[in-house]
Amino acid sequence: MKQRTFARPAESLAGLDEIGPCAVCGHRGYRHQDVLWNGLVSEWELTEPEAAYINRQQGTQCLGCGCNIRSIALAKAICASAGFESTLVDLIATAPPDRMLEVNEAGSLNPWLRQFPGHVFASYPQIDLQALSLGDASVDLIIHSDTLEHVPDPMAALTEMKRVLAPKGRAVFTVPIIMGRMSQTRDGLAASYHGAPGDSESDLAVHTEFGADVWAMVMQAGFSRCEMIAFDYPAGIAIVARR
Repeated sequence: MKQRTFARPAESLAGLDEIGPCAVCGHRGYRHQDVLWNGLVSEWELTEPEAAYINRQQGTQCLGCGCNIRSIALAKAICASAGFESTLVDLIATAPPDRMLEVNEAGSLNPWLRQFPGHVFASYPQIDLQALSLGDASVDLIIHSDTLEHVPDPMAALTEMKRVLAPKGRAVFTVPIIMGRMSQTRDGLAASYHGAPGDSESDLAVHTEFGADVWAMVMQAGFSRCEMIAFDYPAGIAIVARR
């Protein structure tokens, strides 16, 4: 399938010492180790700059809490969705009463999310984002991280999330985004799996490669507002979809 192109982000990334304070714990130090392997880079047809910021997204970690850029961006988005301008650790201290559903483990945030009083955890295959076994308007906050690309019908999943969210509820999530492209399905292409080299479990199969138009899918599913929250752009981007 031929990929359409979109405006490409800057090809250089700032040094680790230029990354701002962690949105999880507030620490300012980071370490990095590349995590992509050649096979996945080839399957994804990543350019060198694209591989660099995906590596940074997944392989750059806070020295304080151990969270990577992806999880830190998600934490920033969770706080922003609540109108809170400090860290996730500080948000926990306020004990917001949201009914929270965490689907799979949201990056490395699970130990912190479990501290919220309204937290409920569910993982695949016990829960299917395409057909949630929850009542209408029964949840205030849905959180997941790099899950939607593994769902066969992401539009059905987004529509289900909107259905179960209460008025003013929000879904906060990440997906891998290649900012220089538009989204595409992998239907008809060779199977590709995230995880580690050699992984071939069905739940790690990639069905959608998301691009800069991911916001449009959120709006098409019926959400009233979509916010893109950046931490160390373009490596860290999270999405807030408001009911």
